[in-house]
Amino acid sequence: TTPVEFALLQNYPNPFNPTTEIRYQTPEVSHVVLKVYDMLGREVATLVEGIQDVGFKSVKFDGSGLASGVYFYQLITADLLATKRMLIIK
Repeated sequence: TTPVEFALLQNYPNPFNPTTEIRYQTPEVSHVVLKVYDMLGREVATLVEGIQDVGFKSVKFDGSGLASGVYFYQLITADLLATKRMLIIK
């Protein structure tokens, strides 16, 4: 099946140490940007940046170089701006 809408899903596991999986879906070919930010809004990682085909996607995020705490991941497409929270516990 193909997705009917753009969506950013909650990462799993959450909380995590040191890796987690971030899932999202794209119903059409689109430019996609997926970034991770700290509590102060500083970018700590760019996980995806480019043209993505239609479908369900997943990206592994390794937070082993980051301190424990709350982080945000954000998906930007032509039709969606979505942000979710995740927690690193070490």
